[in-house]
Amino acid sequence: MDVILLERIARLGQMGDVVRVRDGYARNFLLPQGKAFRATDANRQRFESQRRQLEARDLERRGEAEAVATKLNGQSFVIVRQAGETGQLYGSVSTRDLAEAMDTAGFKVGRNQINLNQPIKTIGLHTVAIALHAEVEASVTVNVARSEDEAGRQARGEDLTQMVPEEAEAEAESEGAEAAEAAEGATEEPAAE
Repeated sequence: MDVILLERIARLGQMGDVVRVRDGYARNFLLPQGKAFRATDANRQRFESQRRQLEARDLERRGEAEAVATKLNGQSFVIVRQAGETGQLYGSVSTRDLAEAMDTAGFKVGRNQINLNQPIKTIGLHTVAIALHAEVEASVTVNVARSEDEAGRQARGEDLTQMVPEEAEAEAESEGAEAAEAAEGATEEPAAE
């Protein structure tokens, strides 16, 4: 089916282009979303009469998207998930999880705006692209960790996935010993006074 695009659509065309798309894509997405008209003579005239309004609306949306992109670009979001010793998540982090994390941080981003080719299945720092407009894109960092403490260590540059299980046990024991020594030191000081 031939359609006239009412806005720029990635990998399809610019506003005003007449493109051929599959019938289902036109009927189920482009036409109901108001992104295109069927390419008939009457609709071509209708598009030309509305062209200035559509361009103004597109320019306004782009300006809003650029404002959000300046605030969103470079932000880091922490997502806590359960994972195995090797860093493999027991589930995955999807676009829904990312959209919820951004929403709690005060950014309104739809799931369809997040460009995640496949779900995140390992702990670590992941860079994700956010398409706020057809011409405006922001990049955020997603810090997937087992706990908030681990997320902070990952943000400082530690690689928690390279730790061998024996090293993890030794580190946990040393942290436990340091905490016990600190507790003993705290109880001994008041007795000395």
